[in-house]
Amino acid sequence: MIITIDGPAAAGKGTLGTALAERYRLAYFDTGMVYRAVGLEMILEGLDVHNEEKAAALAAKLTFVKMIKLSRQKDFRSDVGSRAASIVSAHPQVRAALLKMQQDFALNPTFADGCPAEGVVYDGRDTGTVVCPQAEIKLFVTAGPEVRAKRRYDEFRQKGIETEYEKVLADMIARDKRDSERTAAPLKPAEDAVIFDTSELNAAEVMAKAVALIEEKKSKNGF
Repeated sequence: MIITIDGPAAAGKGTLGTALAERYRLAYFDTGMVYRAVGLEMILEGLDVHNEEKAAALAAKLTFVKMIKLSRQKDFRSDVGSRAASIVSAHPQVRAALLKMQQDFALNPTFADGCPAEGVVYDGRDTGTVVCPQAEIKLFVTAGPEVRAKRRYDEFRQKGIETEYEKVLADMIARDKRDSERTAAPLKPAEDAVIFDTSELNAAEVMAKAVALIEEKKSKNGF
């Protein structure tokens, strides 16, 4: 079984994806990590994240091991890393270099320890429209920008990352604009995706809705 969870930043994709992977014993692939890895590596090497050719060259050399190593960096999940990831993910050459890596995982999904899995939960942009359009379950999780900015701000504070809510909100709005207007795979739900607005739902309520949908489709389609 393949489940894709798409949507804008801080909408709750990761929380839902992790919970679903655990419940159904599926592998979990946060596809945003590949773009964060490239964006952060550009910053660490002092390169301009707007330089598509240099970003694509790093993307072509990205390995899973390097991605995990970069994910331990302080700025990997910070607003700095988020901005860099959004910018490099809009480069067509970067997307092309990383797409095969993401698609191949569906053919041979594995858990973090290398053991084979029966399926995968993809969490990230374009997972239902580009990465795995063949997925049996497609979810598009969203929420208002103010709600998402507050969630990201609280997340930063919990991790000891100093920032201001107004700055996080401005970055969120700018990122939404870039993601929705980019020519390469603009952010939008797949035609057969179920849209979940989490603005007034907690994590348990979102999970309950998702499980109910999955169980209904499993029963109906027999997968």
